Amino acid sequence: MKDIQTKDDIRLLVDTFYGEILKDTLLSPFFKNLDFPKHLPKMVDFWAFVLLDETGYTTNVTDKHLHMRLKKEHFDQWIFLFNKTIDQLFKGDKANLAKERAVLIGWTIGSKII
Repeated sequence: MKDIQTKDDIRLLVDTFYGEILKDTLLSPFFKNLDFPKHLPKMVDFWAFVLLDETGYTTNVTDKHLHMRLKKEHFDQWIFLFNKTIDQLFKGDKANLAKERAVLIGWTIGSKII
C-alpha cells in the first residue's frame, strides 16, 4: 500500500469514506439531505489543506457542525470509519497524520457541541 501523496489520493479517501458513512445507520441520517456533488469537493480541499498544505479551503469546519445534534458516539463512529477507510487504502506517514488529525478535529468540534 502506498501513502497519501496527492489530491487524487485524498479524493479516493473522501469518496470511500463518505460511501461508508452513507451505509452507517448511526451517521447516515446526518448526511441524507447533503448535496454530495457540492460537499465532496470541499472535503477534498479540506483534507488537501490538512495533509498536503494546499491552499483553497477557507471555511471554519467547527462552525459548519455547531447546529448538528452530535453526541460522543457519533464522533467515535466517525473516527472509527475514518481510520478503517485509511487503513484499507493507505499506509505511511501521511496516513498516520490523517488519523491523528481526524481525532483532533473530532475532539475540537465535540468539545464545542457536546
